[in-house]
Amino acid sequence: MDYKTNKNKPAVFSGVQPSGVLHLGNYLGALKQWVEMQEQYNCIFCVVDYHAITVKQEPKQLSRRILDVVRTYLAAGIHPAKAVIFQQSAISAHTELAWILNCAAARLSDLNKMTQFKDKSAKKESVSVGLYDYPVLMAADILLYNTDAVPVGEDQVQHVELTRTLAQRFNRQYGQVFKIPEVVISEQGARIMGLDDPAKKMSKSAASPANYIALTDTPEVATKKIRRAVTDSGSEIKYDLKNKPAIANLMVIYSLLTNISLKEIEKNYQGQGYGEFKKDLAEAVKKFLVEFQIKYNSFTDDEVRQILKHGAEKVRPLAEETLKTVKNKLGIN
Repeated sequence: MDYKTNKNKPAVFSGVQPSGVLHLGNYLGALKQWVEMQEQYNCIFCVVDYHAITVKQEPKQLSRRILDVVRTYLAAGIHPAKAVIFQQSAISAHTELAWILNCAAARLSDLNKMTQFKDKSAKKESVSVGLYDYPVLMAADILLYNTDAVPVGEDQVQHVELTRTLAQRFNRQYGQVFKIPEVVISEQGARIMGLDDPAKKMSKSAASPANYIALTDTPEVATKKIRRAVTDSGSEIKYDLKNKPAIANLMVIYSLLTNISLKEIEKNYQGQGYGEFKKDLAEAVKKFLVEFQIKYNSFTDDEVRQILKHGAEKVRPLAEETLKTVKNKLGIN
């Protein structure tokens, strides 16, 4: 199935940085939704390696992680016959369009509002310009492919809103070029919180590995993390984000892994304590990890490289066509 032959379907674009350990929050908050979208959309899923280098990366480790992100996509259920998988740096149009948007559409006032930069740069003496400007590169990623919908976590919504602003601003100045993409957020799982602190998102950059369950964790390690996960006062298994945020987060994880509704979980564990619930949650996580890791380890490096190569070949003509149109509008082609 070639991406360009499915013109009756809306287009989706999203990506993951190869900059750390991918975890259960990445799967439940993003990849699970991507898999479900493959039937209804033309899906393009990128390994956004240029975003990763906004902070210092060890080269050999980065090369390894790029391949591992693709393995994660495949193990999650993204299929190369249903979606395009490619590496951002293989398509030079991404950085070309980012520079054009920097000059023709983006404003300092736009980037000064980005809360992610404020969070990531806090208390750091040396911060790259790329980290400050990467929302514009993200906009270029999205706009190159005539994207209709962008599935993201809540922390990325602001960046998609910036993408919409830049597209509209460019279109007003130079004529209609870009589609205006919509944000898609899953009702549950958009923001899986840390096991050690329900006030902070589960994050691959967390200081402690107790924050997350890595998709490569052994079932034994994952079980220990769940047993040690913080809980709230009392012992009732109840979904109450305001008063019981820790157990609510664990319930969302359990619900997404088992397809049991939050109401059913409350009913099933009525009169039981946290210990019994955590035991069953650990079993659900174990079952998921075992099945996921069998698939993850079944792909060779050569197979992954071929998938990336073929994916780049599929999307390059579309990216170059968009870039050519942009250059024509600017008078520089």
